[in-house]
Amino acid sequence: MDKLNILIVEDGRSQREMLKDFLVSEGHRVTEAEDGKTAIREVQGGHFDVLLLDFKMPGMNGIEVLEKIKQINPKISVIMMTAHGTIETAVDAMKLGAVDYITKPIDLSQLLVLIDRIAERQILIRENEILRQKVWRKGLTQEQIIYKDPSMEAIINMVGRVASSRATVLIMGESGTGKELFANLVHATSPRSGEPMIVVNCGALPETLLESELFGHEKGAFTGATSRRIGRFEEADGGTLFLDEIGELSQPVQVKLLRFLQEREFQRLGGNQTIRADVRIISATNKDLEEKVKEGAFRDDLYYRLNVVSLTVPPLRDRREDIPVLTEYFIKRFSSENNKEIKGVSNEAMDILMKYDYPGNVRELENIIERAVVIARDQVISIKDLPFEDVSSHHFSDQKEAGTALRDEIEFLERKRIEEALDETGNNQTRAAELLGITERTLRYKLKKYGFK
Repeated sequence: MDKLNILIVEDGRSQREMLKDFLVSEGHRVTEAEDGKTAIREVQGGHFDVLLLDFKMPGMNGIEVLEKIKQINPKISVIMMTAHGTIETAVDAMKLGAVDYITKPIDLSQLLVLIDRIAERQILIRENEILRQKVWRKGLTQEQIIYKDPSMEAIINMVGRVASSRATVLIMGESGTGKELFANLVHATSPRSGEPMIVVNCGALPETLLESELFGHEKGAFTGATSRRIGRFEEADGGTLFLDEIGELSQPVQVKLLRFLQEREFQRLGGNQTIRADVRIISATNKDLEEKVKEGAFRDDLYYRLNVVSLTVPPLRDRREDIPVLTEYFIKRFSSENNKEIKGVSNEAMDILMKYDYPGNVRELENIIERAVVIARDQVISIKDLPFEDVSSHHFSDQKEAGTALRDEIEFLERKRIEEALDETGNNQTRAAELLGITERTLRYKLKKYGFK
């Protein structure tokens, strides 16, 4: 694990020294600051990966320091420390860019988990930055992969690690998740990027035409074959062949594809000349290929040849953090295309967009936003611009069960902390409110909101 540069901002000397000794023993480089002004000077003059920031300090409080620090260096990962554990503090901190918060007395094992998670993310960010620079240097213009969710960061990182190899890549995921974009990225960041990437949709052609499409045919190979045709394998020589919907291949075509992967050679349909081609295969499927292998519909030896490296693109409902950034991207794109000035989405409309399950994934969100931009009368997209008549339909999720969303994690923590405060005070609401650092009126609202009796 990478060792990090950590700045501890804490007015309590004994607490600072305890944390420093612990983190240094774990191999990290640690600097101390006793107040917010000192912390800001340290950040201005040095490089830090992580800020351990106390909330309650003399002078500037933690939120004020966080806001200043993020203006100086938005990439610093900030963990808030608070003895009060108020959810309001956590919400404010996370809105300003804190990655997490931890309550005092500090659980060192929990702190280490947070630090290790940040170190892992730093590795991904660095490697992905190298990948982005590689794409930029080659002057590529393929459509961007827009994301914020950490699961997508990990997939893009894997792309960067496998792109330079000759290994076949199998991309799995539901329709509309953007599998072809990842195939483009593998090709674009590989040594083959100067050669063609040929795309074939295996589910769009009947068996006889698909075999001819892939491998070509000789004159007279079948009725209508009036001349020789060069297939996609020959066209992709030196480059990449992307086979979408690979699960739709018939058994005869599977046999020919397997032979190519084994021998790097093939014959045109109706011909006897052996042709060699240097082609990297990237395939994609929205089917469960392992299940098709068990059913005998897909060859197991071909499956293993195709699945040397696998990438699984999660559905949009499992990466809801991407919905706002994708929405913003599509609004800008379709506003430009339609000569409209759409500035954003209302809070109510965004709430609906966040709750929807997107059976069509990113492609469906794209269509929803394009329609909304076209029909919107105002500069802000509202609920009436969205194509949802029945919000209670099965394609909508209960946000209280969507544990990946930040607001749901915070609500879960909030409910848990309220329960603990009530237990500690014997259900005395006045004392519980004091313990939580909120007013009794706010506590009563929260109790009603979460259905406490």
